[in-house]
Amino acid sequence: MEFIVLAVIALASGLIGSLVGLGGGIILVPATLFVGLNLGMLPDITPQKVVGLSVVMMIFTGLASTLSYMKSKTVDYKSGFIFFLGSVPGTILGAWVNKGLDLPSFNLYFGILLIVISIILLVRDKLKPVQWFVKNGTQHQFIDEAGKTYVYGYPIWFALLFCFAVGFASGLFGIGGGSMIVPAMIILFLFPPHVAVATSMYMVFLTSIVNSGSHIYLGHVPWLYTIPVIPGAYIGAKLGAALNKKIKSDTLVLALRIILLLLGIRSIIEGLL
Repeated sequence: MEFIVLAVIALASGLIGSLVGLGGGIILVPATLFVGLNLGMLPDITPQKVVGLSVVMMIFTGLASTLSYMKSKTVDYKSGFIFFLGSVPGTILGAWVNKGLDLPSFNLYFGILLIVISIILLVRDKLKPVQWFVKNGTQHQFIDEAGKTYVYGYPIWFALLFCFAVGFASGLFGIGGGSMIVPAMIILFLFPPHVAVATSMYMVFLTSIVNSGSHIYLGHVPWLYTIPVIPGAYIGAKLGAALNKKIKSDTLVLALRIILLLLGIRSIIEGLL
């Protein structure tokens, strides 16, 4: 029963993460903690093990999504690699800080992060794009299937600093970082939305390899639980990438905002009590 529940959670995490560029960890971590501790299905689970499980899962969600997006030629490899370079030291630092967190502290800080992310998703469509980063940074062009040309870009120094912070959160909480990097790519760097999602998942794939290495070294990965999680997440990510090309994700993002806000409030209450 535990394996079936984990497989379903991983499938949902991979699908939602790939569809909107979140990476999936932001779904897997709170869901696994809930069924593991609150429902008592995984009594040996800890925040460290959940984070270790999540970052290993995201290697496969990132890989599956990237392979799918490569076919549609929406991955900006150069930008994704620059973002990856900025995030590497952050993920390593976050993994080391994670080992010192007890469950109440993890719940409190993770809840705050969930609320921040839900607010970012809430205001993302209401914020006007910022032109300064494109005008004062390295510019790129993308031509979509309809022939429309998009110009986007960013100062490399700012991208490296921002992705360090994203990487730290990823290493600390086991999230992919897409929930923070995708809005920044769209609002600040003026990425076309589909390119932002595809490039985010490419970065998630690269970052998760380093992130997993740190957590494996620290002994945080519950290998038995990866058996249902990896195939579930891989299949979900493939489905999410396929759906991304066919549907608008606005409805899903709206639901995700509400879910993350409720999960964040609940996590903070548990951390405080």
